[in-house]
Amino acid sequence: MTQKTNCSDRIKWVEADPKILDRVIEMAWEDRTPFEAIQAQFGLAEKDVIDIMRRNMKPSSFRMWRERVTGRATKHRSLRGFAVGTHKCDRQRHISGNKYKK
Repeated sequence: MTQKTNCSDRIKWVEADPKILDRVIEMAWEDRTPFEAIQAQFGLAEKDVIDIMRRNMKPSSFRMWRERVTGRATKHRSLRGFAVGTHKCDRQRHISGNKYKK
């Protein structure tokens, strides 16, 4: 009998590479990085990011993160006002074609 998992192939791909996993978690943890930016760069939907955070953080840290990002306008581009502007992390490299560079 095969056991069905809730883990998508995209999540498995991210968790297979520690550098990519670390970057996704870092972007998700940043208040000013919207989920849409993570989706554009890594192809992960908001639900996938939440699953990754749940699987790779302590339960108390995950709950604290979820409380912080739930309903936060800066984590969703559609809720952000133009006055908020954009922010680029100093460790973020230019990405062309949304492909991860090795």
